[in-house]
Amino acid sequence: MLRTIQNMSASIRGKPVKLALKIPFLYFLVILLSVAFSYVVFNQISTHSAQNNMNEASLQTLTSIQTNVDFMVENVNNYSKMIFSDENLQNLLRQGNVYANLPTQSKVSLYLYNLMQAVPMIDSVYIFDNSGNLFSIGTQQSPTFTRANVQDAQWYSQVVSEQGKYILKLNGSGAFTESAEQNFVSFIRLIRDIDDTSTLGVLVINIKGEAFVKAYANLPNPSALPFAILDERNQIIAAHATDEVPFALFEQLLASDDLEIKPALQQTNAGFLPLESGSQSYTASFLTGGSNKWTFLSITPHNVVRTVNKSLVLLALALLIINGAVFFVTSFMISRSIIQPIHRLLRAMTKSKSGRFQKVPATRSSYEFQQLFNGYNNMIEQIDQLLKRIIEEQHTIRKAELNTLQAQIKPHFLYNTLDSITSLALSGLNDQVCDMLEALGGYYRASVSKGRDIITVGEEIEMVRNYLKIQKARYRDIFEAVYDVDESCCAIRIPKLVLQPLVENSLYHGIRSYGTKGTIRIRARRSGGMLTISVADDGMGMSEEEVARIIGSERDGQIQSFGLWGTLERLRIFYDDRSHFKIDSEPGKGTAITLFIPIGDGDEA
Repeated sequence: MLRTIQNMSASIRGKPVKLALKIPFLYFLVILLSVAFSYVVFNQISTHSAQNNMNEASLQTLTSIQTNVDFMVENVNNYSKMIFSDENLQNLLRQGNVYANLPTQSKVSLYLYNLMQAVPMIDSVYIFDNSGNLFSIGTQQSPTFTRANVQDAQWYSQVVSEQGKYILKLNGSGAFTESAEQNFVSFIRLIRDIDDTSTLGVLVINIKGEAFVKAYANLPNPSALPFAILDERNQIIAAHATDEVPFALFEQLLASDDLEIKPALQQTNAGFLPLESGSQSYTASFLTGGSNKWTFLSITPHNVVRTVNKSLVLLALALLIINGAVFFVTSFMISRSIIQPIHRLLRAMTKSKSGRFQKVPATRSSYEFQQLFNGYNNMIEQIDQLLKRIIEEQHTIRKAELNTLQAQIKPHFLYNTLDSITSLALSGLNDQVCDMLEALGGYYRASVSKGRDIITVGEEIEMVRNYLKIQKARYRDIFEAVYDVDESCCAIRIPKLVLQPLVENSLYHGIRSYGTKGTIRIRARRSGGMLTISVADDGMGMSEEEVARIIGSERDGQIQSFGLWGTLERLRIFYDDRSHFKIDSEPGKGTAITLFIPIGDGDEA
């Protein structure tokens, strides 16, 4: 591992790293990043899923608690019906005063006491008559008769408006002086005459607060869920606290004006709400509604969710690490099968640096390497052939360049032309001197052509015209020049000094050697994609053996025809063997050399 890090450090400093180390190292980085990313993503997803599951479970538990509480309240409602349906209580209240008949009072007291003994959740019972009297009895107090005007109670108008339906008030809204430390819920309803439904008084049944906490005692794992029951004013009726969520936290969250829990309770009947208290995060699940308009609230700390989710995340991380290790080991095996054939190829390529081109036996381990080795072997073979061809062409190019240079600037041609100009000047033929100088300048301007190696056919013809114009001044009665050039050919680009060597050969070796006046014909045509240029004379001519001998002697470096073979070879190399030529010659009838040059898309000016 240390060596791998050192090699990667060398790569950072600009040195290449072996592929055998680079591939496993990159695999390791990919695996490491993949495991880390997968762990983060899976942790987020699983945490979110666990939070949702816990929220749903909390909501289901709250629903069960709400159902149990509603059932308990409905039982109290049934007990209330039993109480105000009691004949003794009805008779006593019909008299308008609960003090009217002591024996009847005793019977009512005994009945209520026995009911509270049978129903432990009832803490006390209060009966108000219409005369401002109060009769009360409780589990911790004896029957008591006091003066109390029920109309002074805060809830009186509400219970009257309900027309016999019950209402629930936390701690009786302060109408009673209970000494119990815990909260209680007052079940309040009108007492009506069972005969004519007239109002006889008000019945109050105080339910112990702890009875509501016990409403979820029969649920699975009842001690795990911290919850609170809130009245319509979001006051805590009863609460079940845990070590993670103490009772004080419920009071703190409900008392704070900065939290959104109160608005959320008013906007929807059920939902979830994230909360913050200090450095701890919580999720509140709430359920509200029903005839009582009570709210059932549970608070779950996020660390509980993380604890539940921790084992699952660790298991997933272990699986990711195991899979990553297997993948990493496999990467070594895969990289080895790839690197070995590459090393064989690199060894062969290293030997080629010293000029030893060695083929590599093709491997059959994979189709790609087999094609690579076959391609390399074909390349080696082609390079070997190309080197031989380049060496041969270099010799040809050197000869052709030498011939071109000789054709461009021939000292004897320049000296002879200047001698002719001098003679004309001494003879006083100034007009001819000017024509000769103009032709000589035009010839050399075209020959140099601003350093260009490629000129148009029109420029090449103009250079030949100037050349023959000079030669005409020197040899007045030896030759005539005839030009038959198609205008469409003048814009075609060709290598410089293609025609001049051929025209020179026709003049010196064809006509002048023959000793009689002759004609040089220069013709240019285009046909399809080929340019056809011919230079013909009616001079001495040659036999086939002489043509072969002249070309062969120039190929061997013995210049006799002033650049014929060099010109042909220049065209062959320039056009990649796509150009060709034809020589028609017959002794005593002259010689015609025809060039066939391909025309490309960019060969026209």
